[in-house]
Amino acid sequence: MATHLQGSLFDQTDELHLGPLGGLRRTVLGDGAWIDLLPGWLGGADALFARLAAEVPWRAERRQMYEQVVDVPRLLAHYRADDPLPHPVLDEARDALSAHYADELGERFTTAGLCYYRDGRDSVAWHGDRIGRGAREDTMVAILSVGAPRDLLLRPRHGRGDTVRRPLGHGDLIVMGGSCQRTWEHAVPKSARATGPRISVQFRPNGVS
Repeated sequence: MATHLQGSLFDQTDELHLGPLGGLRRTVLGDGAWIDLLPGWLGGADALFARLAAEVPWRAERRQMYEQVVDVPRLLAHYRADDPLPHPVLDEARDALSAHYADELGERFTTAGLCYYRDGRDSVAWHGDRIGRGAREDTMVAILSVGAPRDLLLRPRHGRGDTVRRPLGHGDLIVMGGSCQRTWEHAVPKSARATGPRISVQFRPNGVS
């Protein structure tokens, strides 16, 4: 699978390493929701992008949309709690996040879902991770992004308040917590401007999807 990634000027190393999580900065969204952001948490992220793009068994899916079946506009991979992750640094990331949020979350991050946005035409529509416990309980979803930045948008589910925009790529980390999956929605919109490929890795606790 061909990739055309413009490397980051701030990540000129192939050595994969995680930084400390002490630099996380929290933004309170309202209605019990919040996000934590840490740009460049993963050093060597462009090298990881290349490995994942080439080696993950990506699958294309089709889904029912109203009266027709359409292609899902991104490639997908999913790793259950007992599945080996596609690179050891992702195990390290999951363990580090589980330790950092142990008191607040009360459980570990276990599963990992990967999305491959090949270009600006790939996207994900507005949604919340409300299949499972996220529909009724506070929880967390941690997203590590590698590759070219794409905007992650968040908006209040019931239309009160401004849309929040965060460009994520090249090793950036965002954690959506509290009531975020119930009271807010998020999306990666299509982009008309030239944009490179991006892979997001979403770590979730059991029963959240």
